[in-house]
Amino acid sequence: MPRFAANLSLLYPELEFIERFAAAARDGFRGVEFLFPYAHEAGHLAALLQRHGLQQVLFNAPPGDWEAGERGIACLPGREAEFREGIAQAIAYARVLGCPRIHVMAGIAPAGVATDALRTTYVANLRHAAALSAPHGIALLIEPINGRDMPGYFLQRQEDAHALAAEIAEGAGPVDGDGPVQVQMDLYHCQIAEGDVATKLRRYLPTGRVGHLQIAGVPERHEPDRGELHYPYLFRLIDALGYAGWIGCEYRPARGAVAGGTSAGLGWLAPWIAAADGGAAG
Repeated sequence: MPRFAANLSLLYPELEFIERFAAAARDGFRGVEFLFPYAHEAGHLAALLQRHGLQQVLFNAPPGDWEAGERGIACLPGREAEFREGIAQAIAYARVLGCPRIHVMAGIAPAGVATDALRTTYVANLRHAAALSAPHGIALLIEPINGRDMPGYFLQRQEDAHALAAEIAEGAGPVDGDGPVQVQMDLYHCQIAEGDVATKLRRYLPTGRVGHLQIAGVPERHEPDRGELHYPYLFRLIDALGYAGWIGCEYRPARGAVAGGTSAGLGWLAPWIAAADGGAAG
């Protein structure tokens, strides 16, 4: 049965970040994810998770200068020292939060740099990072992101992500039986960049290399019951394929920052929570 995690960077925008943990728990979520925790003390976040009975399932490693438009530095030659410092910081947070996954953003491909050089840097950086994270049981995730939302992003297609994950993992040890580098498969990005989402789920979920799923309605990135993807079908398919991980709800509530807007848009989630509690999903 699918397990859903609230993305606290996007959901509950009417609340301060610290208040979003309680709101997610009240709405029935048992897991949470977010982009970056580094503005908050790790122990404080861990206390919030414990207080509200939540599991931290994912967050991102430092992405470089986010405000300046950077979206990760893993593929950028010359930024290796900064990358390693960021990975060390992310692992320290993950250990305190009890989080088994860190998303490592690849970065925007800079003009004038050969693709081979970017790929070589990316693979070397991820191998180094995996060697640091694996002893703590922490998997690193790489995510294809569509080029419409993030123009120039280095990694945009599922096939490329899986090939890179396999290449990076060569010679590295397992994390709880899985590869040290896994794929974060966001169905919103997959639909925009490639389409044929169900076929890709059938192809990639059985490999065991998908470490996390994320969802949002397409094309507006609102609730998953809005837009062109029929998520009830996809959820049943995901279940039938034996995926036992989390599904991150990384969407922007259609009601924006209106008080209670996120909660009001969670009608799509109710039958799945009921099913997880012993009922039947409709």
